[in-house]
Amino acid sequence: MSVILVEGGKRLSGAVTVQGAKNSVLPILAATVLSGGVCCVKGCPDLSDVDTAAQIIRHLGGEVRREGADLVVDTRCISRCEIPEELMRQMRSSVMFLGAILGRCGEAVCSQPGGCELGPRPIDLHLSALRKLGAGIEQRGGRLRCTGGAALRGAEITLTLPSVGATENIMLCACAAEGVTVIRNAAREPEIVDLARFLRAMGARIQGEGSSTVRIEGGRGTLRGCEHRVIGDRIVCATYLSAVACAGGEASLIGAEPEQLAAVTGVLRDAGAEILATGPDALTIRRDRPLEGGVVVRTSPYPGFPTDAQPVVMAALCNARRSSLFVETMFENRYRHVDELRRMGADIRVEDRVAVVGVTENGLRGTAVTAHDLRGGGALCVAALGAEGPTILTGLSHIRRGYASLPEDLRSLGADIALHTDQN
Repeated sequence: MSVILVEGGKRLSGAVTVQGAKNSVLPILAATVLSGGVCCVKGCPDLSDVDTAAQIIRHLGGEVRREGADLVVDTRCISRCEIPEELMRQMRSSVMFLGAILGRCGEAVCSQPGGCELGPRPIDLHLSALRKLGAGIEQRGGRLRCTGGAALRGAEITLTLPSVGATENIMLCACAAEGVTVIRNAAREPEIVDLARFLRAMGARIQGEGSSTVRIEGGRGTLRGCEHRVIGDRIVCATYLSAVACAGGEASLIGAEPEQLAAVTGVLRDAGAEILATGPDALTIRRDRPLEGGVVVRTSPYPGFPTDAQPVVMAALCNARRSSLFVETMFENRYRHVDELRRMGADIRVEDRVAVVGVTENGLRGTAVTAHDLRGGGALCVAALGAEGPTILTGLSHIRRGYASLPEDLRSLGADIALHTDQN
């Protein structure tokens, strides 16, 4: 069994480059299926979810190889339209392949996707949108079969909520549908913008990404291979900002745009940290005095406070002088990290979707804790850095899904942290 060992109480300093965005690269890899050519995805993080996406592409008949920090994907010989259940269950984002395979092959077969257990995340919005584009959908025994082929036609689709996944799936399928598709109440996340840039590099005609209305002019046979660099991962950046806020010190983070992190940096500033934008893709955080806390955090779709950053910021605020309030509006089971933080001495009370982070009178204490989901694992690392004594963190398979080099990056900032792997 692999564990991360952290000896807390060390101030952080230095600079680190943030990895490419997990939530950007996964739909981009799905989009390569549409190209029928060779794509180079630059700055692609080495994650287990990326490995799963590569396995899906290989199963479909494509080729994927890693060249350093880049992935080269050749989808010219795609010959299958089915994703095996074992691959679908490994990650939630596997559902992104649905629209891309349907657009490329005219048919797509898969099971319900897996991923972190954050509460019900039905894909009804995805399926309803695909139906509006002309797809026929059968659901039987946990399996989905989507058909469409030449019947796919552009449509006006208004989402009942700005779902990132549904917006991405519509964009992918609409590229292959004849005519114009307009998505209203579309998600506005930076990862949507990055996907649109990639699709445009492949020859797609897309407008409005980053706003609530996205327009796609589709058509078969118009896409090609391309080269694209993935944006920096704003949630990894939020994790490292929270780490410095919890442990103290000063660090520069390179590779994430300050504007994309405004909701997170605003909360940390209000809590007592100093944060400066030092370039178009760089931030510096300083925390010399104890965090004051006393903030209210309410998660919401972009440009609001991201639900993925809620656990790591909560961990940082466990060491603050005043209580803070969290309201989780996105997922009903997003507080799975709370029990583990309590094991470290945190004073946190939860009622339904509201969490009150009280004052930890004697400070956080290192102990043995387990990550139960991806961002909860990041939160436990953050708390361990600000705790007194050693912390032993298990459940690393979750962390590996979204953090390519968490111990190494934090160690480069001066943290006493190490990954230990049992070879037996």
